[in-house]
Amino acid sequence: MTEIRANTVLAARREDIELETADGLSLVGELALPADADPLATLVTLHPLPTHGGFMDSHVLKKASYRLPALADLAVLRFNTRGTTSPRGTSEGAFDHAVGERYDVAAAIEYAEFREQPVLPRRWLVGWSFGTDLALMHGLDPSVEGAILLSPPLRYSRPEHLAAWADSGKPVVCLVPEHDDYLRPAEAAERFAAIPQAKVIGVDGAKHLWVGETYVRRVLDEIVATVVPGRGPLPTEVSDDLVVGDAS
Repeated sequence: MTEIRANTVLAARREDIELETADGLSLVGELALPADADPLATLVTLHPLPTHGGFMDSHVLKKASYRLPALADLAVLRFNTRGTTSPRGTSEGAFDHAVGERYDVAAAIEYAEFREQPVLPRRWLVGWSFGTDLALMHGLDPSVEGAILLSPPLRYSRPEHLAAWADSGKPVVCLVPEHDDYLRPAEAAERFAAIPQAKVIGVDGAKHLWVGETYVRRVLDEIVATVVPGRGPLPTEVSDDLVVGDAS
């Protein structure tokens, strides 16, 4: 058996993808799929603020793609929003303060909805920081089952966006670090009361960036518990044959 460490990469089918937006941009991304099975559900991930270092490889999202296809039979779609660069490449366009990014979110949801071989079922948005604003503002699509929000700052989101999610009845799960830089659990509970079905989970000891394997594991466990109940908590060790690399 091998312990899962910060940079452990588990078996999956990984494909470079490109998303085409309605305003004519091409966005680079990756789709990670279970190695030997069709996915049970799909995570469409939305990364933190690109002007502050956020991109598709922001560590929690990258580790989700490293682990969750193998451990929970999930598909994980990651991509760079407009103007964002990562080792995968640079998405066309320029950062647009959560305005033009509505087309990026729509392109990712559309790709997941209409993908074939395999079909990407039960699509959930997973936003982190800026990505939570994109989910709340632009992600309320009929094909989306719900949203999981990591460190939501509610910086760009407005009351009308929360009201729309409230009216939809779709589940919203907020993971809020105890020591967050922008919105801490008590205030988050007050702000998200505008969405009656929202579940706010305060995470003791955590900070906005979820640094540390303890907090990464907590985030991934909560994602799996929400999307595929009964598949968690995730193991901390796996058989040697599941390990395909180390990204350190």
